[in-house]
Amino acid sequence: MPPEPNPWVRSRTFSGDDYDARYEAQAAAGEDVHGEANFVEAYAPHSVLDAGCGTGRVGRELARRGIDVVGVDLDAEMLATARRKAAGVDWRLGDLASIDLGRTFDLAVAAGNVMIFLTPGSEAAVIANIARHLTPAALLIAGFQLGRSMPLGRYDELCSAAGLTLRERFATWDRDAWRDDADYAVSVHRRAAGGDEG
Repeated sequence: MPPEPNPWVRSRTFSGDDYDARYEAQAAAGEDVHGEANFVEAYAPHSVLDAGCGTGRVGRELARRGIDVVGVDLDAEMLATARRKAAGVDWRLGDLASIDLGRTFDLAVAAGNVMIFLTPGSEAAVIANIARHLTPAALLIAGFQLGRSMPLGRYDELCSAAGLTLRERFATWDRDAWRDDADYAVSVHRRAAGGDEG
């Protein structure tokens, strides 16, 4: 059987520039559109893997703040926007389930509902591969809507299988307290300090 198509690539009907335009309009109206970058920066990473980076909206802001960023996405259209808007950042076209970047990071972030747009059947491989790109004691931070294709309990199970332990969880990128009836979760998992880097 052929592999399942990626649901994001299959269903996207807008360009990378169109995707970014709404955030640019919000920023022009005085809104802070960098909640994810603010959240990540609070952990003081020197290097960040922007996993499922899309147009690089989060990674671009982190790089602007002096953090070493590598962004990975399988959507060439979205990456074209990232490359044009931040040519100095290392943007890679590839599948998070299998890409080998040849290095490790202090933190990986999967913002923008990445976890619910993974290719069906690839979820375990994606999380395990992200974990392989983390230094010992590094963090994986993921935010996604609940009630969709990735139940929170399943996500925690996949993280545990990849050697990641839940450190804390919030209901928003603004660190609103977690509650069981929340419709969004921002989860912070830590890689074991003595984890295998291979």
